[in-house]
Amino acid sequence: MSTSTITDPIAFIHANTRLREVPLVPEMMLHVADEALPLWSKTEEELGEAGLPPPFWAFAWAGGQALARYVLDHPQDVAGKEVIDLASGSGLVAIAAMKAGARSVTAFDIDGFAREAILVNAAANGVAIEVCGDDLLAGPHPLPAQAVLAGDIFYQQDIAGLAFTFLQNRVAQGARVLIGDPGRYYLPKDRLVQLASYGVPVTRELEDSEIKHTGVWTLK
Repeated sequence: MSTSTITDPIAFIHANTRLREVPLVPEMMLHVADEALPLWSKTEEELGEAGLPPPFWAFAWAGGQALARYVLDHPQDVAGKEVIDLASGSGLVAIAAMKAGARSVTAFDIDGFAREAILVNAAANGVAIEVCGDDLLAGPHPLPAQAVLAGDIFYQQDIAGLAFTFLQNRVAQGARVLIGDPGRYYLPKDRLVQLASYGVPVTRELEDSEIKHTGVWTLK
């Protein structure tokens, strides 16, 4: 069910999150939730639908933080380019790309709440981002891009396989592909080259430690 059933999704986001600095990227701010489960329950209650995906958009995940940090510190990878942010979530990585000088950034996410959160977070950081709900993993998409960013996408086997195929295809089209991931099980490390490593502060509610060793990768 889409966020169109909610009277004011932006008000919902403001009411259930707080604007805070991102731990590894303190020059940026995000609307984040204090706890995952209460927000998840509220989202399902608001939409009148059970079994919705977790509120990925309400947290600064380790892979996204590392990728945002890398992009800001290596702006040459995105500066002047048209950029795609895959499964954007909060929009953290997309915002970082705009701050690093991207010509344009389109943040893709199939979650309607995420798309609203991306716009709210972009405004909080003084940048403009295009937002799209198309499922990039479902088939070819015509939008061109010279850089493709993917944070925390390799958490589930079927999604990981589709994501890697999508990223391979974009590399074949000449795009610079960057991945942020804390080494989750389905990350195909043998087919990647690690570019950087960070100790990312996270919450134990989302991860298995308070500091998550996280890499930024590209395809071999």
